[in-house]
Amino acid sequence: MRNKLLSAIKPLLKPLFVLGLIFALALGHADGALAARGSGGRIGGGSFRAPSRTYAPPSRTYAPPGGGYGYGYGYPGGGFGFPFVFPFFGIGGGFGGLFTILIALAIGNFLLQSFRRASGGEDEAQYSDNPSVSINRLQVGMLANARELQAELNRIAETADTNSPEGRAEVLQETSLALLRHPEYWSYAAGNSQKALLTAAESQFNRLALAERSKFTEETLSNFNNQLKGVTPKGALPAAGGALDNPTTLITEGPGEYIVVTLLAATLGNLEMPQINSADDLRQALRVLGGVSGDRLLAIEVLWTPQAEGDTLTADDLLAEYSDLKLV
Repeated sequence: MRNKLLSAIKPLLKPLFVLGLIFALALGHADGALAARGSGGRIGGGSFRAPSRTYAPPSRTYAPPGGGYGYGYGYPGGGFGFPFVFPFFGIGGGFGGLFTILIALAIGNFLLQSFRRASGGEDEAQYSDNPSVSINRLQVGMLANARELQAELNRIAETADTNSPEGRAEVLQETSLALLRHPEYWSYAAGNSQKALLTAAESQFNRLALAERSKFTEETLSNFNNQLKGVTPKGALPAAGGALDNPTTLITEGPGEYIVVTLLAATLGNLEMPQINSADDLRQALRVLGGVSGDRLLAIEVLWTPQAEGDTLTADDLLAEYSDLKLV
C-alpha cells in the first residue's frame, strides 16, 4: 500500500518543486523591488524667530542761516516752529521750540502707525511681536522620464547654503525654476496654504514636513542647515540634460512610474497660493513660491522621491501616498 502511494505521489514531486522554485524567485524579486522603493532627497532649513523692527525714520538736523533750529517762515523770532500747523509755537529757541518738536514727533508716529494698520498686509505682519505666517505646500507629480530633474535637485542639495535666508530663498527659486523648465513631464499637482501666528507656526510646519518625510524609507541625500549627508556619487544619475542628449536613454523607466517633488515654505504675512486645477495654475503657484524674498522666508523644505539610482515610484505608490494630487 505504501509503495503504491509513493508511486502515485512521485510524478507530482517534480512539478511541485518547479512551482515552488518559481514562487520563491518571484517573492525574491518582489522583496528586492520593495527594498528599492522609498528613497528620498531633502533640502531644508530656517528659523521661526520674530523679525526685528528695522524701520526707523532718519533723524535730520536743519541749521538754516541766522542761527537756531528750524524755519521761521516769516514769523518773528526766527526759531523752530511749524506755522502752517502750530502758528502759536513760533517762539525762538526756548521751551516752545522743544514742545513743538515733541508734538511733531508724536503726530508723525501716530500717522505712521495708522498707515501700517490701514495697509494691513506685509508691513503689519513684519513689525508685530507675533505676526501672521503663511505655511505653503506645493506638490508636483512628474513622469519618471524627467531624470535630469533628479540630477538638478541633487546638484542644488550638494551646493546650497541652507543656513542663511538668502541661501534658502535661492534654493526655493532654483527648485521652482527647475520644475518650470520641465512642463512636458507634469502629470499631477496639489497645493494649499495655511495661516498661523508665529508662536504656533513652527510646530504646524514641522508636522507637515514630518508627514512628507515619513513617506520615505530612507533619506539618501540631505542638506539641512548646511549639514550635508549621503552625497550622490558622480554618475549615479544622468547629468542635467543628459537624457535629452541621448534619445535612447530618455525612457529609462516603464510606464506609470513617477517622481514627486514637494515644496514647503513658511513666509511672513499673507501669501496666497492659487488653487491647482490646471497646468497654468501650477505655473502660477511655482512663480509665487519662487519669488519669495529672503527677508520674508522663515523656513523651507524641498523633498523629492525617488532619489536613489534604480528606485521607482509606481502609480500604486502614488495613489497610496499622494492621494490628494490632481491631474493637470
